[in-house]
Amino acid sequence: MKKIIFFLAIGLIAITANAQKMKESEVPARVKAAFAKKYPAIKAAKWEMENGKYEAEFDLNKVETSVLMDVNGNITETESEIALSELPKSVSDYCKKNLLDKKINEASKITDAEGKVTFEAEIDDADYIFDASGAFVKKVVEAKDNDDKK
Repeated sequence: MKKIIFFLAIGLIAITANAQKMKESEVPARVKAAFAKKYPAIKAAKWEMENGKYEAEFDLNKVETSVLMDVNGNITETESEIALSELPKSVSDYCKKNLLDKKINEASKITDAEGKVTFEAEIDDADYIFDASGAFVKKVVEAKDNDDKK
């Protein structure tokens, strides 16, 4: 029993270390300047530290958007919420076949720094990642805090 509690504690620490909310004043000036240059109309963003990178979450033209930036202010990834109908058909087909009775709660299009596109389908507490053609890539399970649940 002690081993189980120990491993659960280690897992919880690892999960909370993955993404940590931060105040805008804690974000390096270089990162904030690069963000302001790329998105001059955005005056309020929520900042988090995610795997050593800075993530800014904001609404862009009424679309929930986030960018992941390195310490030098280079954008390494952009994620934009999309309508479920914008997912490739093969994503829906995969979910119907492999995730019986599960519904996609939210969908996103992710573009990395090189322009590579992937899609994310949020189902329960997991994100299912698909390549640009809609082929399944991986499942990512992350603990979400109360601010992430809507």
